[in-house]
Amino acid sequence: MRSIVTESSFRSTSRAAAGAQAEALAAEFLGARGLVIVARNYRTRRGEIDLIARDGRMLVFVEVRKRTSAAFGGAAASITAAKRMRVIAAAQSYLATLPREPACRFDAVLIDGTPPPRIEWQRDVFSID
Repeated sequence: MRSIVTESSFRSTSRAAAGAQAEALAAEFLGARGLVIVARNYRTRRGEIDLIARDGRMLVFVEVRKRTSAAFGGAAASITAAKRMRVIAAAQSYLATLPREPACRFDAVLIDGTPPPRIEWQRDVFSID
């Protein structure tokens, strides 16, 4: 039996591979700056967190965004209010699994352009409140 690859499924697979590559690059970038990655691609019904890291005692939920063009505002502009709500919902689910809630923050790693990509780490970009 042959499988049929449509243009839509190819774009979806290609986009997933590019996303995984961006997340790996972000994890390496953060690790080089002293953060310890504790989870990748944490998913719930309500949302997903790309990376969860420890920065000392601080638990950091990281959204990774990559854009090859600034035509639509670049990587930072792609973190919409709806996306923030999904990340917060997933973070609340993750925190509920812990015996004690640590101090936490939400960071973003923004990757713009190809090659070489420009990486920007923004700390405390939004909050649960």
